[in-house]
Amino acid sequence: MSEQAKLNVAILQMDITVGEPETNFAKLSELLESAVSAERKPDLIVFPEMWNTGYALDRIHDLADIGGERTIRFVSEFCRKHAVNVVAGSIAEKSGDHVRNTIYAFDREGNRTGSYSKIHLFRLMDEEKYLQAGDRVGELAVDGIPAGMMICYDIRFPELTRRLALGGAKLLIVPAEWPHPRLHHWRTLLTARAIENQMYVVACNRVGTSGTTHFFGHSMIIDPWGEIVAEGGEAETILTAELDLAVVDKVRSTIPVFADRRPELY
Repeated sequence: MSEQAKLNVAILQMDITVGEPETNFAKLSELLESAVSAERKPDLIVFPEMWNTGYALDRIHDLADIGGERTIRFVSEFCRKHAVNVVAGSIAEKSGDHVRNTIYAFDREGNRTGSYSKIHLFRLMDEEKYLQAGDRVGELAVDGIPAGMMICYDIRFPELTRRLALGGAKLLIVPAEWPHPRLHHWRTLLTARAIENQMYVVACNRVGTSGTTHFFGHSMIIDPWGEIVAEGGEAETILTAELDLAVVDKVRSTIPVFADRRPELY
């Protein structure tokens, strides 16, 4: 598929049962089957953040997927069977003595095309006490389309999105567990990242309640003009839209912000 292709995207906005990977794998399997059974089959499916365990941080070393092996095996087999790309949200992934908040991405043949571990750990949820931060940006290609991966809190750091855009990304994929009361922040930051980098943003947020924290969903697909193409509510849903990647080049040529940058001054 060329870079100018249209891409059908499906976001799995799901509830997550904290500390119960078996329940979450079963829920995800149901949503995946629904997504590929739709009249318009997706080219790309995206999951939310930490979908395998939720934020069971006090037990995360026992619950985390060792080496990501179960997730990799499960998603790879699904991609091969259905010939679909997947950015598998993020999982609690254990490597040695450390647990990371990690995304794995796969192509239509089930090959891993990229991975990314969250580099900005969110202190309000004590991530830094239990998780190890990643040390590189998340880049991949989806059917030849250059894309970037970020996780939740990362969207508060505009320099990371700009780094991905300068590297050629036309699509930004953001799994999240973003809670009330910060819905206005979520919608504003995602829209700003799309506008300032003239790229599509595909953001998958969870729904449901974890302890006293309520997650509002509102997964979003935003075009390079900053227009919201699709937005979920607060219930479980599969959100879909078609992305026309030619629009990215059109917007970037109409308002040439990359050519007009003055990095020598800032």
